[in-house]
Amino acid sequence: MKAKNTNSKEALRLVLTVIFALISFHSNAQLKGGHILGAMGLQSGTQAPENTVSVYVPAYIYTANCLRNGDGDNMGNPDLTMFITGVGANYVSDFKILGANYGATILLAGASNTIQGSYIDSKSNFAFTDMYLQPLQLGWHNKKADFVFSYQMYIPTGKYELGGSDNSGLGMFMNEISAGTTLYFNEKKTFHFSALAAYEINSKKKDTEIKTGDILSIEGGLGKTFYCMNAEKTAPKGILNAGLIYYFQYKVSDDKIPVGSLILEPDKDHIGAVGAEVNYLHIGCMTQAGFRWVSEFGAVNRFQGNTFFITLAHVFSLKKK
Repeated sequence: MKAKNTNSKEALRLVLTVIFALISFHSNAQLKGGHILGAMGLQSGTQAPENTVSVYVPAYIYTANCLRNGDGDNMGNPDLTMFITGVGANYVSDFKILGANYGATILLAGASNTIQGSYIDSKSNFAFTDMYLQPLQLGWHNKKADFVFSYQMYIPTGKYELGGSDNSGLGMFMNEISAGTTLYFNEKKTFHFSALAAYEINSKKKDTEIKTGDILSIEGGLGKTFYCMNAEKTAPKGILNAGLIYYFQYKVSDDKIPVGSLILEPDKDHIGAVGAEVNYLHIGCMTQAGFRWVSEFGAVNRFQGNTFFITLAHVFSLKKK
């Protein structure tokens, strides 16, 4: 009886693998990575001030309005909205490594309708998703530019089962290295342009030989910083940042989807997006609110839609008084 059950499970897994592969191959769409596009925008190449801890609550909303094939043609109009929220913290110290401030970030989040690839019916209830951990974050500050370098990982803590309709995670361990800069065009550093590039390397998916290809993401923005003065015009009471933002993402290496003795390698995907961002920091209570909207274009072998990112954060100072 046990052998029969084992054989049945293996047969079911093979069927699911074939279905998964054929759907991906037929639609020419790729497997999704863990990088959350839209999480970075204006001053994406700048680290937070030293001796601070920022506790933040993000809300990510992605609405897919079409699925594009390898020629960029519309293959369908899905009614699909992915949502992620949680609690995160970012720490920046005064400890120096190669002249840069050391920092670290963690995000514990939940997600609904987690997009695994090209499934128009990819819908699931809100549940704990993969954990984001950035154990290494380095930031340099110069008169005309800031620079950042970091290593982050996405840990597969969310539920994942091959062919499952209620997956909340991607079922794979993801390593990512990123580097970027914010360039300033005036002495007061109020006019700036930023770019942050991240390279993601993925493991095989849980209990399968399926492997998502490497992914390159680039995001940043062109913006202006405004200081909102108090009634006496003696000191700023808030800092407003606003401008245009963008992101691009490219699948660098092929996905590997084995079916028996065959390995399917669907065509690589890519996408671009432009939008706007505004965020405000109230200096008195050190609380910040931010909003980003980005509209995608030029999708190939993937969904195309709109990204909305809302962030509320409070900054705690660790400086000795």
